[in-house]
Amino acid sequence: MKKGKITRRESPDKKNKNRKQKKSGLMKWISAMLLAALLTAAVPYEAAQADETNLDLYARGAVLLDADSGRVLYGKEEDVALPMASTTKIMTCILALENGNPEEVVEISSYAASQPQVHLGAAKGESFYLKDLLYSLMLESHNDSAAAIAEHIGGSVEGFADMMNDKAGQIGCENTHFITPNGLDAVEMIDGKECRHSTTAKDLALIMRYCIMESPKREEFLEITRTPGYGFANRQGSRSYSCTNHNAFLNMMDGALSGKTGFTGGAGYCYVGALRRDEKTFIVALLACGWPNHKTYKWVDTRKLMEYGLANYEYQNIYRKVDLKPVKVLEGIPEKKGYDPYAETAVEVELREKDGGKKKEGEKEAGAGGEELNFLVSMQDEVRIDVAYTGELEAPVKEGTAVGKVVYNLNGEPVKEYDLVVVRDVERKDWLYMVRYILQEYLMESQAGWGEKNGEKSPDAKVVE
Repeated sequence: MKKGKITRRESPDKKNKNRKQKKSGLMKWISAMLLAALLTAAVPYEAAQADETNLDLYARGAVLLDADSGRVLYGKEEDVALPMASTTKIMTCILALENGNPEEVVEISSYAASQPQVHLGAAKGESFYLKDLLYSLMLESHNDSAAAIAEHIGGSVEGFADMMNDKAGQIGCENTHFITPNGLDAVEMIDGKECRHSTTAKDLALIMRYCIMESPKREEFLEITRTPGYGFANRQGSRSYSCTNHNAFLNMMDGALSGKTGFTGGAGYCYVGALRRDEKTFIVALLACGWPNHKTYKWVDTRKLMEYGLANYEYQNIYRKVDLKPVKVLEGIPEKKGYDPYAETAVEVELREKDGGKKKEGEKEAGAGGEELNFLVSMQDEVRIDVAYTGELEAPVKEGTAVGKVVYNLNGEPVKEYDLVVVRDVERKDWLYMVRYILQEYLMESQAGWGEKNGEKSPDAKVVE
């Protein structure tokens, strides 16, 4: 026999009690959320909808980067790792410039001489100045020159690949893996995982940004990559070589700075290039931008992205003064003279650079009054200022103690951050402070009593120091 299901019904009083408990819990949750919002205030500035422009590019992976800030202005699968062919050679070039001497002599090994076309055609045992091989590398994209440079600088191709990967990490690349110095398609096993020679459009643009903006050898890099043609001979004097720059972008747009082409069967046509015009510097990186017979797709996409940046982005000062309230210091000694254990204490706060430098008036990206925080922005960009700091501190507090931060965001991405720090020391009310307070009160009482006894107005009480 099946047992019947027993249903318990709550009494009306109990139901009302449960509703009140739920309502009380909800009000507590709402109060907690409001408190959190007060401690982390967002200050909107010229808010607008995010740009959803579709430029209809040929490249599978593409990016337009602001070279000054490193901010992505336009992206298409910009974080997808893809082979990058000979655009690899910008990393090979900058590492050789930073770690070698242009007048050093490089000897061609059997491995370097065996590299496939495009190659210089140097034979084993031939020797060249490093400077000459760098022009061969960047103007003609010679694979044997890349291998010879890698062996000379890194001791071996594998050692040089380690240097390339270390530098990529320092630059800020998040999904890049180098195996070869020339960009030929390659795969290796690391901890049982297959890793291929690859990067992302964003990482490739960041590497170019380093080469032309940040490296101590940026001027030398630009000189090599902008040279139309170059001739040299081997050290033996038995053969002469001539190189022509194949970067058509240099003559395609006014302000073209640098660039490197690339192609392999696995990577397709690739390109990374930079342009500077009207004090604006843009970098374009393209991966998998067509296969034969579509060699010109990369130039179409490059022009389209550069023109988009020039037409839509202008420098604008996004700095806005933020209302900063003093921070309460528990058990802190107030600035006013005298002793009062019941007096509340608060300390002013100010903005400081993340590196610890104090903001100065009139200084670029710093100062109260005449501040500048210039970024390339478009009409569609959203600027937001987030302010977050603690509600109170406990004494003692040292000048410069960080109590929060102010973050400037563009389209939700942090672009500038300042620390909020206290402007002075605040000592704690200790037993000695209390003793001085008691002595102060005793003297005031004694002097008041003396005046009443003698029928005279008591003199002002002196504060015990």
